[in-house]
Amino acid sequence: MHEKRKSDEEDFLKNQQTIKEEASYTGVGLHTGNKTKITFKPAPVNTGIVFRRVDLESAPEIKADVDHVIDISRGTTIGIGDVKIHTVEHVLAAISGLEIDNIYCEVNGNEPPVGDGSALPFVEVLLKAGLVEQEALRDYLIIDKTITYSDPSKGIDIVVFPSDEFRITFMIDYKNPALGTQYTSMYSLHEEFATEFAAARTFCFLHEVEQLWRAGLIKGGNVDNALVIIDRDMEKAELAELRSLFGIHEQVNLSNNGILNGKELRYYNEPVRHKALDLIGDLALLGVPIKGHVMAARSGHGANAELVKLIRKEYEKKLIRRRFQADDSKGVFLDAEAIERVLPHRYPFLLVDRIIDLVPGEHVIGIKNVTRNEPFFQGHFPGRPIMPGVLIVEAMAQVGGILLLNAQTEPTEKLVLFTGIDNVRFRRAITPGDTLRFEVEMSAFRRSMAKMYGRAYVGDQLACEAELMAAVVDREKK
Repeated sequence: MHEKRKSDEEDFLKNQQTIKEEASYTGVGLHTGNKTKITFKPAPVNTGIVFRRVDLESAPEIKADVDHVIDISRGTTIGIGDVKIHTVEHVLAAISGLEIDNIYCEVNGNEPPVGDGSALPFVEVLLKAGLVEQEALRDYLIIDKTITYSDPSKGIDIVVFPSDEFRITFMIDYKNPALGTQYTSMYSLHEEFATEFAAARTFCFLHEVEQLWRAGLIKGGNVDNALVIIDRDMEKAELAELRSLFGIHEQVNLSNNGILNGKELRYYNEPVRHKALDLIGDLALLGVPIKGHVMAARSGHGANAELVKLIRKEYEKKLIRRRFQADDSKGVFLDAEAIERVLPHRYPFLLVDRIIDLVPGEHVIGIKNVTRNEPFFQGHFPGRPIMPGVLIVEAMAQVGGILLLNAQTEPTEKLVLFTGIDNVRFRRAITPGDTLRFEVEMSAFRRSMAKMYGRAYVGDQLACEAELMAAVVDREKK
């Protein structure tokens, strides 16, 4: 008998969570080898996951989001300026896997403890601290269209499909008998993470071990916090050197099961489950849980971070629509009423009818329907109505202004003033009945200054193109 599934309304109306009391875990960092401690503390609603370097003056904070990812070569490193915290993915996986929304993670060094190479030590500590619901609803990103990331050079493919639950399907294939092709699926984070995925340990190949050590990494690594996959034969002298490198006192041997020292697997497909665990941790950098099915093949931290960036753009788009668009049923990104909430222009100088797509910080597509009733046709020109070129550029600039203003925290308190227009070219006349489609791309944006490139089309015909420079300034208070 299966428990009756909750209604969609009950499923989505879940409260945010934090922990009841603070809890700590002590150990050594995987790459630094330094003794380190992480302390988890409750956090208010809408805080998210925030790390603190309590070993530094003023305990600087780093929010766990993809904008703060600065290195993904052998794990996920976040940082702001010179302040960094390495190898946070297992901590993030534990927090996200337990569906904790708000938490402070205080680390007294630049790396949390590695534990046994899995997320289990952190899961146990967090469960001991206890979870508590908060007085605010959890926000979800509902995946309503397919999102894909691919890197053909590395054989990496990730696809995110719409789904009423967060699900993962992961596949790896290595040319090694101890690994080969492995596959795993997770259908319920709540029911499966803690028991079926949290204990999966990190792994690496034998040939990588010395290379990583020589690079100044895995100084805290040993045969107890990682699965070392045998991919070549080693002489006794090499094994002795391996013991010396890592300060291992016990015997090191090449076992028949393909894993150094014959370590037994916790799951029959433990390596691929650890890959799924890493993916859960990296997805936490989105800052909001998703409702979608992630299918990944041969993915790692770098690809995971790129996927998060793609998903993040969809989330930002939804936040913009939620803020300005009152009715989502109209089939446009922003309708005329929403545009008036963003731009200060009004009739007869508001020259944008709707926005059909917008990717924050990248591009925007807007529509202007040119009708016979436009006031400028009375004088330009009587008997042969043609839209003035200066107004075509103005309409293009207004579309670009929506892109710029949506890069601001408080767009309704800002104005876009254009400081320059270069390389303007008009390719065809615009007459009554034409529908102008403006496509504006962000070329550069630094502080309050921007450079954009715009094109205007009628159907497939290019009508106008221009380079636009602008400054974002504060509106004057009335």
